[in-house]
Amino acid sequence: MKRFLPVLASLLVAATATVSFADDRVWRTTTSLIGESRYADGFTHYDHVNPDAPKGGTLNVAATGTFDSFNPFIVQGTVANGINYQGGLLWDLLMDKALDEPSASHPMIAEAFTYPDDYSQATYRLNPDARWHDGTPITVEDVKWSMETLKEHSPQYNKYFGDVQEVRIDNEREVTFIFAQKNNRELPLIMGDLPVLPKHWWEGTGPDGKKRDFTRSTLEPPLGSGPYKVGSFQAGSSVIFERVKDYWAADMPTAKGRFNFDRIRFTYFKDPNALWEAFKKGGFEDIRLENRAQRWSTEYTFPAFKQGLVKKEEFKEVSGHAMTGFFLNARRPQLSDPKVREALTLAMNFERMNADLFFGKYTRTRSYFGGTELEPKGKPQGRELEILEAYRGKIDERIFEEPFQLPVYAERADERRFLRKALSLLKEAGWEQRGTELVNAETGEPFKIEILGFDPSRDRVNAPWSRSLERLGIDVSFRVVDTSQYIQRLNNFDYDVIFHGVQQSQSPGNEQREYWSSAAAKEPGSRNYSGISDPVIDELIEKLILAKDRAELVAMTHALDRLLVHGFYVVPGWYLDADWVAYWDKFGIPRPQPPYQGHDPYSWWIDPEKEAALEAAQ
Repeated sequence: MKRFLPVLASLLVAATATVSFADDRVWRTTTSLIGESRYADGFTHYDHVNPDAPKGGTLNVAATGTFDSFNPFIVQGTVANGINYQGGLLWDLLMDKALDEPSASHPMIAEAFTYPDDYSQATYRLNPDARWHDGTPITVEDVKWSMETLKEHSPQYNKYFGDVQEVRIDNEREVTFIFAQKNNRELPLIMGDLPVLPKHWWEGTGPDGKKRDFTRSTLEPPLGSGPYKVGSFQAGSSVIFERVKDYWAADMPTAKGRFNFDRIRFTYFKDPNALWEAFKKGGFEDIRLENRAQRWSTEYTFPAFKQGLVKKEEFKEVSGHAMTGFFLNARRPQLSDPKVREALTLAMNFERMNADLFFGKYTRTRSYFGGTELEPKGKPQGRELEILEAYRGKIDERIFEEPFQLPVYAERADERRFLRKALSLLKEAGWEQRGTELVNAETGEPFKIEILGFDPSRDRVNAPWSRSLERLGIDVSFRVVDTSQYIQRLNNFDYDVIFHGVQQSQSPGNEQREYWSSAAAKEPGSRNYSGISDPVIDELIEKLILAKDRAELVAMTHALDRLLVHGFYVVPGWYLDADWVAYWDKFGIPRPQPPYQGHDPYSWWIDPEKEAALEAAQ
């Protein structure tokens, strides 16, 4: 599933369902920030689910690498799949993020929230039925402890919730978040993204008699509140989640008809190639999200597929596409100059890669907010131009002169033309060719970069770009490490280049600090993978967060996107507006699946007749 922290920055009042309590405050429940939500207050379930879907069976999921922790909120350790800092299978959030529309929230642990006209605080009212798996009620003390603890120890949340100045308990069901600033329209709503954790469990003692330590990794299955709990596991190799039969939120609108599997079993494999072989064999991976065009087009020829036991299907997706590509770590001296990063961008012949490797199925990524109204078009105009004019002389002048352009290798001669331009930029940045090497003109130090990865098969995708860089005299290597080591190096920014992706919501806000700010560039575990540290970008982020309405938000985002692409922090990759999904034919699948999400596997269920037929055929 593609679940990201959606962040909200637009008008709140116009598109909110409300419910009245004894006081005169306006309490909000189902909320959308981009038009009206498709669901009215009091809806019973998502449109795409079968509310009467049967429960039972096992969903087999394959993962690569290993794991040594069930604590996803800290940098230490490699976290088991299925446990993530957004809640995942184990923890519920204050509000649940919609699966089938952008920037919408529905009640979960909190049944409603309210805020004053100046957005200086937000009060959340808890659902009295909310329970931990041990039967203990979820309390306002849990909410307060969760916010304060995550702000202190979690790199994912210390900036996201950075404007929360104080958490105040008002009564046994209401908790108020007091903000350090006023007029930030997103702050009241993003409090709903808080994963609520059990204070009494974390402050208690473990089976070893020692007090639990939130700041350290652990393999003690944590107490949760969500639809599943950790049942059994073998450290590093497998973990089985069991459906909570008395899950307190089973009939809540966002859970009804979902989470139908009695067990979800994660099995770990050494690398993606081993995982592929396991999928073909059966019994280890039931649903596969395919990400290789060549495999999708030519390699589904194994016996189970030919017999009809495995099916593949394309689910269209309309939520916009991530910025994927080769992230260049500007913290590294050889990659700190934007002219160098632009030269590396010019050296990628995407058109040839798409034809030779991807069967022409992909489109080049050109924006950090691609496929939405947040992607800028043409030259800046109107309010967007006004915003950028304030920084003229401090930003790339080309921003005003022409739309951002990536090289298009339409003819054979284009390769020589773009490589000559790349070499010219490298010379301007202080590098020169000596023989077959590109070296620093002052020190004689050769230009070297290492692409870090965990999948050996990525070498075929790296190779075309690497060969072009080698023609410029750059020494390029591809380092493959195991998944846990990759995650640790990623968290500590210990790489030159990685192939990665950043997915945006359609209402960007506070999380932009974690992606692009100077502070995040120095924070281990942040998502500022390229080490962006630019005072103009820092200022635009803050202005975006305080956008007074949707139109201002869009203009600010357009301006931010132009600065990011002209900083050449990423050599843009490619995207597909669909999910390629292959699955063993044992499922009932409600139709249609949600196009905003692409597909929702937790709305599927095991069909006993299909499963029996599958077992007989195997």
